Amino acid sequence: MNIEAILDQLVGWYGDGSDGAVPSADQWAHVLNRDPDQALTLINFFKFRETANYAGSSGGISGSDAFDQYAAVSVPTMQRVGGKFLLVAPFEAALIGAGEDWDLVAIGAYPNLQAFLDLYQDAAYREAFTHRTAACAAQKVLVASG
Repeated sequence: MNIEAILDQLVGWYGDGSDGAVPSADQWAHVLNRDPDQALTLINFFKFRETANYAGSSGGISGSDAFDQYAAVSVPTMQRVGGKFLLVAPFEAALIGAGEDWDLVAIGAYPNLQAFLDLYQDAAYREAFTHRTAACAAQKVLVASG
């Protein structure tokens, strides 16, 4: 696996992460440099915009509706590449620590690095990712081993 080439490809497709909507090159590199055979889990937190923002235009739909368009492609693509969702549910509250305000939590598991990369390298997924970006006012994605 040529990590530098894959990193360049991902940053080229998704951007440099300076807007907080996609991983930065350092964040991609962290994932790319982990044990490729080790399972990984992503814990996603999403806060939706009232109105979706497509490059300065609303597209006439809510953030939640835009996210649904993303999910319509991302969920079956994730399953096709070998990933699975462990949980997709409305965010309720923080039990310990500072309070946070999210709309949705999604926990996705991948059996290995290649399954994760297969998702992000899929052309239909890349196209659908625009809806995720338009939908979200904020997002946080945590990476865990296993």
